Amino acid sequence: MTRTPQSLMRAALAALSLAAPAASAQTTPAPVAKATPAPAAKATPAPAAKATPAEAKQFAEKLNADLKQLWTRQATAEWIKSTYITDDTERNAASVNEEVMAYVNNAIKDSRRFDGLKLDADTARMLHLLRVSQTLPAPADPKQRAELAATAAKLEGLYGKGKYCGKDGKGKCRDLEELSDVIAESRNADELLDAWTGWHAISRPMRPLYTQLVNLSNSGAKDIGFNDLGTLWRSSYDMTPAEFEKEAQRLWGQVKPMYDELHCYVRGRLAKQYGEAAVPAGKPIPAHLLGNMWAQEWNNIYPLVEPFPGQASLDVGSALVKQGYDSQKMVKLGEKFFTSLDLKPLPQTFWERSQFTKPKDRDVVCHASAWDVTYDNDLRIKMCIKPTEEDLVTIHHELGHNYYYTYYYKLPVLFQAGANDGFHEAIGDALTLSITPAYLQQAGLLNAVEKNDKNVINLQLKDALEKVAFLPFGLLVDQWRWDVFSGKVKPADYNKSWWAMRTKYQGIAAPVARTEQDFDAGAKYHVPANVPYTRYFLARILQFQFHKALCEAAGIKGPLNECSIYGNKAAGARLQAMLELGASKPWPDALSAMTGTRQMDATPMLEYFAPLRRWLQEQNKGQKCGW
Repeated sequence: MTRTPQSLMRAALAALSLAAPAASAQTTPAPVAKATPAPAAKATPAPAAKATPAEAKQFAEKLNADLKQLWTRQATAEWIKSTYITDDTERNAASVNEEVMAYVNNAIKDSRRFDGLKLDADTARMLHLLRVSQTLPAPADPKQRAELAATAAKLEGLYGKGKYCGKDGKGKCRDLEELSDVIAESRNADELLDAWTGWHAISRPMRPLYTQLVNLSNSGAKDIGFNDLGTLWRSSYDMTPAEFEKEAQRLWGQVKPMYDELHCYVRGRLAKQYGEAAVPAGKPIPAHLLGNMWAQEWNNIYPLVEPFPGQASLDVGSALVKQGYDSQKMVKLGEKFFTSLDLKPLPQTFWERSQFTKPKDRDVVCHASAWDVTYDNDLRIKMCIKPTEEDLVTIHHELGHNYYYTYYYKLPVLFQAGANDGFHEAIGDALTLSITPAYLQQAGLLNAVEKNDKNVINLQLKDALEKVAFLPFGLLVDQWRWDVFSGKVKPADYNKSWWAMRTKYQGIAAPVARTEQDFDAGAKYHVPANVPYTRYFLARILQFQFHKALCEAAGIKGPLNECSIYGNKAAGARLQAMLELGASKPWPDALSAMTGTRQMDATPMLEYFAPLRRWLQEQNKGQKCGW
């Protein structure tokens, strides 16, 4: 999953102006004339002036100005830390983050004096966004706040430095990238199990720290008026927390039958590869056999489950290498997609300031991300680009974030965000759905691909192994955390509940016995880094809803899975209309600007994969599906 620093840092970014002057409209008291006090009379304190809508508007204006400065400082520190990892850059970023946390807390408390006032729509929305902006709310107590910042840094550090050096600790030390390559490429069950258990061991020391993080962040959430951290996270979707939880389950209910069909087919093929004793029918699939460290996406095992081997090659990576595509040329191709929609070119500073390749002289974070460092069109991407199809698709995705930034950067900084956090991820993903064989042929990266049913099914299964397989994982990470934050799941049951959730939603099981000494949730970056995850579930669904709307705007008929909006200005205009709104309106308004409807809906995703579903249903006849 890609990270957009603007959304991930919302929790802290709001803080830096209260660290300086308070963001409320402070006034200097008028001088009082000196008088001789009457000995018998006691001074009566003047009643506090009642807050007014005008003061709230003034407060919001100052807040935006202060936040822009503070968020820029923070984004700058984070950019330096990510592109030049040292103890100094990590300490500098942590210092700014702590300052930001303190500020946000104070700003939120100060804003509560406007509760109950009839405010104009923009001011009311800004104060709401401020209140739900924090993914890691700081406790009011300075000692606890410092402890939270230190705990969060330690957790992320343990993950980033994680290595597996063999069962006895004396083998070659391998990091996540190397272990992930084993999971992706090996077909030896013993090698897969070794890599899986090796990586999952790195999270054991996180367990007490994570318990501490939960307690401290819950304290911070309560300080700003929420029951717990999960309630705060669910409050950022323009509906009540309970309504949002119900909405997430409704969307899952729409897509679960499709996931179940894919699960049944894949399990049957894996049983042929590894034996029915290792992958029994009617049981969960062992997590280490699905080509991904977390079994969240299954595209790496496509060769094992390919429906029709020997059909037309869809090997884009070979074409990139053969045609001499370097990182800049690949990004230029991505930009060309957006400009073909009549969207503006990327600014020159983008090409000067981005990190496209992995430097040889220092440690960097290669995890792909998109940035506007100054909240003023200072667009960048940070990647370690290789000439692969996966990286070409990721480039298109990251540029989707950048184009969102460039069309809303003139808004007040509190509105410089996606309509909800799922929107930002979905924009980039929706555009990648137009990377069809026809588009790749236009780009000169594929030879003509014969259009036949076998090619369609091959391509759809390849897509489904990424997009459909991900859906339950995208939902369950936060379902588990919401239960942890609320106290429904106790620290003594962290691992037991994690695997119960994974089995319930994914039909996945741990390949070896696990105990409460393990902390397998911590082996997934977003848990120790405290990044909300439901956004990715929403994005998987919204991208198809966006894709269908853009194809309709373009006037393109025919199957949804064959539509590419490349070169269509009408689709670009529809896209731009939504991008320009940022977070200035509730997400149903932004969704309506794009799709004409105000409800998230998985029906377009089902429509897109309709050919594959018909084929899967045929393949699964007589199989013992479910788990």
